[in-house]
Amino acid sequence: MPDTDPVALTAALIRCASVTPVEGGTMAVLETLLGNAGFACQRVDRGGVANLFARWGRKGANRSFGFNGHVDVVPVGDLAAWTQDPFGAAVVDGWMYGRGATDMKSGVAAFAAAAVDFVRKTPPDGAVILTITGDEEGPSVDGTVALLDWMAREGERMTHCLVGEPTCPETLGDMMKIGRRGSLTAWFTAQGAQGHSAYPHRARNPLTALVKLMTRLEAQPLDQGTAHFDASTLAITTIDCGNAATNVIPAKGSATVNIRFNDAHTGQSVTDWLAGHAQAVERETGVGIGLRVSISGESFVTAPGPFTALVAGAVTAETGVVPQASTSGGTSDARFVKDHCPVVEFGLVGQTMHQVDERVEVAQIVKLKAIYARILQEYFA
Repeated sequence: MPDTDPVALTAALIRCASVTPVEGGTMAVLETLLGNAGFACQRVDRGGVANLFARWGRKGANRSFGFNGHVDVVPVGDLAAWTQDPFGAAVVDGWMYGRGATDMKSGVAAFAAAAVDFVRKTPPDGAVILTITGDEEGPSVDGTVALLDWMAREGERMTHCLVGEPTCPETLGDMMKIGRRGSLTAWFTAQGAQGHSAYPHRARNPLTALVKLMTRLEAQPLDQGTAHFDASTLAITTIDCGNAATNVIPAKGSATVNIRFNDAHTGQSVTDWLAGHAQAVERETGVGIGLRVSISGESFVTAPGPFTALVAGAVTAETGVVPQASTSGGTSDARFVKDHCPVVEFGLVGQTMHQVDERVEVAQIVKLKAIYARILQEYFA
């Protein structure tokens, strides 16, 4: 039987218009491929989101290597700005164009193709598990979380997992992710007293309080970094009051900040820090300040050891590049997998993800499959 072509599989997935949360036919493509290779496939749909669990080998095996990825994509944006059909998978000068080409249908295609060929040629003593979601670019509530919830109920378990997100900044092989920062968004609502701008002493200006609070937050960094992480960051994303009048001090205003925090903190400790500053400004100004927080993920790190060394070694063997072990960037579904088993991320160069004319170098898809295949071979050696 011929080897599974990851390039053709990438093209088939790109041609499925799976803008989150629409599945677009992607799961049928993968379920057919994996089912024909002997994987036990189970759809784990929840909340209108399509998810696929596939296992080759014995349930509860002592060694169960997992791959995780997503097939949902962000919207196309300005269609007229694309030079190629975003769902056409056209190949031009060695590059395949399409929404999801980099993030991350090529990664899913590469690990699915590697897994299929591996179990057919060298059936391992253990299990190979694929968890594929349609809810990574969306709320991420009914995707990988739903798969892990289902696995816990069914007694399914991965002993290690690799997430195939694009991780390399410049060259295939130059970076792997061994952790991620936590992410938190905080909404402040300031309630003052409206008044005439000519008589500010008769009002309590909520914007003055919010500016004071934002200045305090930016002036007092959370930390200076830790062993595996850079310093935590805070970004003010909006200050609003909806006031169209220039001679009126508004009664109410709001501000929003986004914080990416390292392993010196938890979402709760950052929330407490924010609340403390808000209360201090409230006392100083007499303006009431409410706080609402959403924690989208806690920070984590997979400590360097045999698993990270295995992934790094496979990358170097196939590319000649030694990957930097990094915790940079945004969030990914690894933030959920880390509560299930040790997890590492490695994938393609991500320079065009989410952009107009998103594209992937065809040769890199082939190379990525080879890296994943080597990881499987060495894991079960």
